[in-house]
Amino acid sequence: MTAIDSPSLPIGAAFDRMPFTRRHVLIALALFVAFVIESWEQLALVYVSGDLGAKLGIDEAGVGIVLSAVAFGMIPGVLVWGPVADRIGRRPTAFWSLLAYGVVALASAFAPNATVLVALRVASGLALAGVYTITFPLFLELLPTRHRGRAAVYLSIGWPIGMLAAIGASMGLGGLGWHVVVIASAVAGLWAFAIRAWVPESPYWLAARGRQEEARAVLRSLGSPDAEATFTVARHRAGRPLDLFRGGLARITLVMLALNFVFNWGYWGLQTWLPTLLQERGLTLSASLGFAALSALMMIPGYVSASLLTGRFGRKPVFLVYVVAAALGGLWFATAGSSFGLYAGNFVLAFFSMGAWGVWNTWNGEFYPTALRGTGYSWATAAQLVATTVAPSAVGALLANATGFTATMLIINAFMVATALLAVPLPETEGRELE
Repeated sequence: MTAIDSPSLPIGAAFDRMPFTRRHVLIALALFVAFVIESWEQLALVYVSGDLGAKLGIDEAGVGIVLSAVAFGMIPGVLVWGPVADRIGRRPTAFWSLLAYGVVALASAFAPNATVLVALRVASGLALAGVYTITFPLFLELLPTRHRGRAAVYLSIGWPIGMLAAIGASMGLGGLGWHVVVIASAVAGLWAFAIRAWVPESPYWLAARGRQEEARAVLRSLGSPDAEATFTVARHRAGRPLDLFRGGLARITLVMLALNFVFNWGYWGLQTWLPTLLQERGLTLSASLGFAALSALMMIPGYVSASLLTGRFGRKPVFLVYVVAAALGGLWFATAGSSFGLYAGNFVLAFFSMGAWGVWNTWNGEFYPTALRGTGYSWATAAQLVATTVAPSAVGALLANATGFTATMLIINAFMVATALLAVPLPETEGRELE
């Protein structure tokens, strides 16, 4: 059958009968490691902040600025890279972004003072924003429809793996100084070449750009039995941010932005200051790092359980149950009167909050058509990053004003409750073809 007399199908239909193949496993590995690197970058300096502050002669407020600098740079970065990915493609965006990040990260390891370090970390955030924005949309656009939810949640496990890598680096390399940890981050930028070698361009994006034969070639390599069809796509202008606020998309966009902000505020406000909060409860620094590592391990079964449940019950019910359970765990953690309560409450919080994040990373990427998916995800990521930037300083201010462990945790936990409320009006997308 030639392309001329081949049947016409919506591009999403080419993924309905597609099997999950060894090629998908290789793609998953490449993008999983990219997500590990993204997690590592945002957390590595958290666990060597003591050495950082001492070497640069800055207090907790100054350290908070350094820790927030990458997220600050990523905010404009994602708003630029998202439309760029919708215009030039997902694969080149991921490659050039990660490679540029490695170069800037290497330069930041040799920063002579805090001012230069902050500037370079802002620049590294600008660079990293591209791969950070496009990792999940690209993965979603390469997966069989029936495996999309489960596989994408598994990709989210890269976040706790990155946390564990950051903790391990701080324990293994931290004695050599924060510079060595940053150099290790720079080396990770070379993974861009693995992405270029193993990850194809999105068939959705290729079909939307009229590159039918290239889309067919990718679909053949992914094992689609419908690869020889002529594909139709939803007609939208590529990478136009204002289109997110038109028609039926406007309500989804506004709710999505608010949810991304409050959800990430609740998570990041805790993670950035967790070692400090635990030391207020009498744990030593080494015990606090061990606590954080155990929390990261508890995140993994949270992701796995959410992955198994989302395909059966849908995105929304699993997300809501997990967020509410995480809020209850946060309440237990905040009011714990013993070491057991402290550990158990945080483990419940870690298990359910990360399971919810795994579902959200998938669900959040399914609201928009192909021409706007990168742009929509970039705005979602920007809302998260605003929270990532604000939360460390806000929690630091609470601690500086002696608000106390319990009150600080209850404030953080209130953002989890707001997350559940905002998710209620969002549409279910489980089993639905991407446009």
